[in-house]
Parts: sequence; C-alpha cells; structure tokens
Amino acid sequence: MSTKPDISTLGELRAAGYTSRTLREELRHNLLQALGRGRDPWPGMHGLETTVIPQLERAIIAGHDIVLLGERGQGKTRLLRTLVGLLDEWSPVVPGTELAEDPLAPVTDSTRERIAREGDDLPIGWRHRDERYVEKLSTPDTSVADMIGDVDPMRVAEGRRLGDPETIHYGLVPRANRGIVALNELPDLAERIQVALLNVMEERDVQIRGYVLRLPLDVLVVASANPEDYTNRGRIITPLKDRFGAEIRTHYPLDLADEIEVVCQEADLTAEVPEPLMELLARFTRELRSSDSVNQASGVSARFAIAGAETVAAAARRRAAVRGVDDDDEAVARLVDVDAAVDVLRGKLEFEPGEEGREPEILRYLLRSATVDVVRGLFRGLDMAPLVDAFDGELTLTTGANVTAAEFLDELPELSAPGLYDEIAERAGARTAGQRAGAIELALEGLYLSRRLSKETGDGAAVYG
Repeated sequence: MSTKPDISTLGELRAAGYTSRTLREELRHNLLQALGRGRDPWPGMHGLETTVIPQLERAIIAGHDIVLLGERGQGKTRLLRTLVGLLDEWSPVVPGTELAEDPLAPVTDSTRERIAREGDDLPIGWRHRDERYVEKLSTPDTSVADMIGDVDPMRVAEGRRLGDPETIHYGLVPRANRGIVALNELPDLAERIQVALLNVMEERDVQIRGYVLRLPLDVLVVASANPEDYTNRGRIITPLKDRFGAEIRTHYPLDLADEIEVVCQEADLTAEVPEPLMELLARFTRELRSSDSVNQASGVSARFAIAGAETVAAAARRRAAVRGVDDDDEAVARLVDVDAAVDVLRGKLEFEPGEEGREPEILRYLLRSATVDVVRGLFRGLDMAPLVDAFDGELTLTTGANVTAAEFLDELPELSAPGLYDEIAERAGARTAGQRAGAIELALEGLYLSRRLSKETGDGAAVYG
C-alpha cells in the first residue's frame, strides 16, 4: 500500500487537477490500462484465462452489474474480490458523510450545502480501495433495513421530520456508494429483499418506509450463486436477473496443471507434500468429478484437494513428531498418508442416493485409478523386474503411518540392479530421505495395482510381498 496523498482541502484537490469520474469509468479505465501494459488484473486465478476472464472483462468494460453462476469451490468469491485491484488505490471523500461522497460530485443536499458554505477550505479525507469493497453473505434473515436502510427513531425523537432524509439510517448498499457490493449466494436472499434491490440497480435510487430518496448512488453490484437446478433453498427472481447485465458461468480447472496450481497456491501445509502426491490429489479430485456415483450437480469443490493436501501434510508432521524425528527431511508426506486424508474428506462429497453404504469402496476405487495414472506417468519405460524379483515369496516389506522414512529405506531389499532405486528417486524428483521413501512407495503401489506384487493392509500399515 502506498502512502495516501497529502492533499487536505478541496482547494488543493482542485489545484492538483482532480476530476470526478463514475465507478464504472474508473474500473473500465484501470482495466484497459492494465491490459494495455500486459499486467494480469486477476492474480491467483488459474484455469479461467480463456473462458471466464474474457467474459468478465467485457462485462466491466461495458459497465454491467455481474452475477457469477457455478458449483461450489470454483473460485467465484475469490474472483469477485480481485475486482478491488481495479479501483484507484486512493480516492477523495468528504469526511463525516455516511455515503462516502465525492467532493466534486456530492449526492446529498446536506453535503452540497456544506461545500457551498466552506468552499475551498472544506477538509478532504482519503479512502483506500480496500474500504470500497463490501461483501455480504446472503442469508434468509437479512432485512430490507440491513440492505437499504430504515428510519432512525432516535433522530425522529430529536425533532427531525419523519420525511427528512436526515432521519434515515442507511443500509449496506447506500453506504457502499462509489464502491463494489458483492452478494454471496444470492438465491438465499429472501425474494422481498431481492425486490428492494431492483431500484438500486436500475434507477439508482432507494425507497425507505414509503419515502423515495433520489440519491444518484454509484455502486457496482456483483453476486455469486449456485445453479438453480441444484439449490432448492431459493432462486434469483426474474426481474432481478434481468437487472444484471452479465451472467457468467464459472467452472473447475480444465487442465490438470491448473488444478495442481490451485492446490499449491491455496493449501497451508505443515510439512512437505512432494509433487507426485500433489498430482495424485488433483487427479483424485478430477476422478470424483467424472464419477457417476458422485452428485455432480453439487460439484466437487477445489477445497477437496486443498484440504487433502493439508491433511496428508499434517499426517507426515504427526508421524515425525510421534517417532521423535520431527525435522523437515523426515516430515515429508508419502502415499501411506493419503488413506488418512480420504477418510476425513468424505463429508465434502455428496453421493447419488443409490450409493448409500458404498462410499468407502467408491473412494478407494477412484483413488486407485488416480494412483495408476500418476505411477504410469512417473515410471513409464522403467524396468521394475529387479524389484519384483527381490520379493522371492518369503520377503515382505512393511510401511505405514508410523514407519519413518529411514526405517522404510533400511528395510528395502537388495536388488540385482542396484541403480534402480536411484532411478526411481530421480524420476520423482526425490532428493531427501523422505522424498526418496515416498517415491519408492509409489513404485511399490504401482506394482501392486498392476498385480505384480501383493499387499495386505490393516491397523494403519501396509505389507508388500
């Protein structure tokens, strides 16, 4: 954040050459300037560059109010919040006004009278762009007073007339004047409250207790919603849908690389999660999105993979602490940690009604499919015969949630091709002992899934043989 301007009076503001412009003009100008300079106005948004982002940019240039439609976890709220970056960093304001009025474009009679009275000596305040974004979760208990305003009985008791605009206590939307109002989960807003927004979005005035206040409000209304065919909690009324100039459908990342990038960006990891496991979690999420057993109208949120990455990292950190080797080389997530993540992530999914009781089986099957894809990509063309031959029918190798990387590596059988372990580690980009153990575990799981080795599980352990 840069320091705010040192201009403190209206006279200084005029002398500096400041000109008033509407919010839509400001957003349009700053967006076109960013695009012209090759700057990305949407930092942190992955997988939407050729679909959603161009539609959003066209809507902003056109000056439209916007509603984003999509399943949960598609980045709708994050996308709305990035709009703040298109606002001027600092904007002048008349101090003490409830509606954050522009000194050169006041909207209330009291502010106009004040400007006429004080002239160039009028004090000027500055508002940072973060203060010009207001976000409201649309809940059924939201009232018209919350959104638009109501008569303040205390001001009436002070002697003001009931029809005097000074008796009004303004709600969220008028107070967001010269800013962005974001309404999350718009269908959850009661229909009578949605009706109250109609005049704000079209005529730009507000109606409170039968009084019509002709306030030229300068707000951009943006909203997010789940598709109506999924949510039965409510709907966006037709007249309000008509007021939105742009209805944009969002989606999950189309490319695997974008899916992985989202997980890496959003996950708060307490231990290292190697790239192959990040890919495994991303592929697992995509398998769930294509499964007939999962309710696709509900969607499989990106938070599923994010929470999965955080859980496997926590499992690795716990193992290192329990075994008394809590260092960064040991606290590395391995395949054995993924099972723990699957167990706790079931609550993030909605299965089809006919799949009751089969949820664990479905998750295990889809996880195996994702694992096969990861292993195939890592070890394609690598001769694993020496590793298979080392298991002579009597030899077994145990790994598990409480088996350290050092213990696992010490128990590895000797191979007729001693360089195979090194090549497995190199394919997976493994350098530390924890990474190396994770890479070899993946190779063993691949051999099991291709039916070249056996595997028995129980009590948090897996025995290969």
